[in-house]
Amino acid sequence: MNTAQFLAQNTFTFGLYILLFILVIIAIIILSMVGRYVTLWFRAFVSGTPIPLFNIIGMSLRKIPPKLIVDSRITLYKAGLKIITVADLETHYLASGNIISVVRAMIAADKANIPLGWRQATAIDLAGRDILDAVKTSVNPKVIDCPDARSGDYVTGVAKDGVQLKCRARVTVRTNIQQLVGGATEDTVIARVGEGIVNAIGEAETHSDVLASPQRISKLVLARGLDAQTAFEILSIDIADIAIGENIGARLRADKAESDKRIAQARAEERRAMAVAMEQENTAKVTDMRSKVVEAEALIPTAIAEAFRSGHLGIMDYYRMRNVQSDTNMRDSISKEKRETEED
Repeated sequence: MNTAQFLAQNTFTFGLYILLFILVIIAIIILSMVGRYVTLWFRAFVSGTPIPLFNIIGMSLRKIPPKLIVDSRITLYKAGLKIITVADLETHYLASGNIISVVRAMIAADKANIPLGWRQATAIDLAGRDILDAVKTSVNPKVIDCPDARSGDYVTGVAKDGVQLKCRARVTVRTNIQQLVGGATEDTVIARVGEGIVNAIGEAETHSDVLASPQRISKLVLARGLDAQTAFEILSIDIADIAIGENIGARLRADKAESDKRIAQARAEERRAMAVAMEQENTAKVTDMRSKVVEAEALIPTAIAEAFRSGHLGIMDYYRMRNVQSDTNMRDSISKEKRETEED
C-alpha cells in the first residue's frame, strides 16, 4: 500500500468518524427535545390509557401543555371517567377553561353520586363559576349569614302591635348544580330571606308571639320557596339573634295625635277669625243702623213744622209731647243712677 492510498483510507475513516459524531449529536438533540414527550407517552401507556406520541407532540405545537392534558387524562381514567377524551380536555383548555378545577370537580361529583356531565361542568367553568367549590358545597352545605354578621346590621320588622324587632338569621344552603348556570347568587338569597323575615314579623299580632316562638319565622320563610331560580337549595333557616327595637306604633300614634292637635288648633283659629270678622260685620251694621236712626231723627223737626203748617198739630199738642219726653228722660236718668248705686 503506497502513501497515497494510505492517506485516502485515513481521510475516509476520519470523515466517517466525523459523520458519526455529527449524527450522534443530532440524535442527542432530537432525543432531548422529544424525550419529555416520550416520558409522557410512556406514563400514559403504563397507566392503561395510551396516547399517541405524535398527538402529544401536536399538543405542544398547538401551544397546549402536554403534561397538563396527559396527567388530567390519567387522573380521569383512574377515577373511572373513561368517556372523557383527550380531545375534550384540549377543547376546554383552548376555550380558556380551568382543566384542573373541572377534573377535580368531576371526580368529586362522581364519588358523591352527584349527576354532573362533562358538558355541564365545562359550561359552568366557562361561565365564571367555581365548579369545584360548587361540588364541595353540594356535598358539604355551607352557612350564609343574613345579614353579614361582620357588618353589625339587622333585619328589622314591625309586628302588628307596632313594636320593632331586629333579627339575624343563618341560612344553610347547598349548591343546585342544575341551576348553577343562570341561577341567582348568594346576594339574592340573602335579600329574599330578609324580605321573608320582614313579612313574617309583620304578620304576627304582637312582638311577644315572635319572641315566644322564633321558629315561626323560619317556617313562614321556608314555605315561600325563596330558592326558586337561584344557584342554591335552602336547607334550613335558623334565627341566630332577635332583639326588641323601638315602639314604632307608639311613635306613629304620638305623631298622629300631634298632627290632629295642630289640625284642631288650625280649625279653631279659623273659627275665631270668622267670629271676629262676623263681629266686625255686625258692628258695621249697627253703626249703619244708628246713622239711619240719626237721619230719621233729623227729619222729625221738619215733619213737626210741616204738621204745624198743615194744621194737623196744635201748639198745645206739641207742649204735651215735650212734657212726655221730659218725663221719660227724667225717669231714665233716675233708673240709671239707681243701677249704678246698686252696682257699687
